[in-house]
Amino acid sequence: MTHLLADAAATHAFGRQLAQRLPPGSTLLLRGDLGAGKTCLVQGLAAGLGITEPITSPTFALAQHYPLPHAGGLVHLDLYRLELAAAADELFAQEEEEAQALGALLAVEWPERLSVLPAGCWQLQLELADPTDPDAGRRLALIEPR
Repeated sequence: MTHLLADAAATHAFGRQLAQRLPPGSTLLLRGDLGAGKTCLVQGLAAGLGITEPITSPTFALAQHYPLPHAGGLVHLDLYRLELAAAADELFAQEEEEAQALGALLAVEWPERLSVLPAGCWQLQLELADPTDPDAGRRLALIEPR
């Protein structure tokens, strides 16, 4: 499924809608260049899950946890700074276990850092509609797990 998102508000809104569609405990792999809107989409996911605290990019923290009071929530992982696949694999395994224990959605930015993509994940590709004009919107492709 492919969508054209006009701006950050549309990207956020798509994330809100997607949160309602993803089964609890799902893993979402987010691909896209820097500035493509991955974190904006995750902010929409969080809003759709009912998370009210501010969602920030975990680029330097590597992982952010946003549990909900009773169950579920969001674990937001960013593998961008991990150049070694073994380090990315180890962090992913730890955070996947944590997300499963919480029954939380695991959103992973830069999954291409992993040595192997995990099976059974939702995959989302974001790209600028016009690489020379960041205000021209985004193209989004969503692939459901088989």
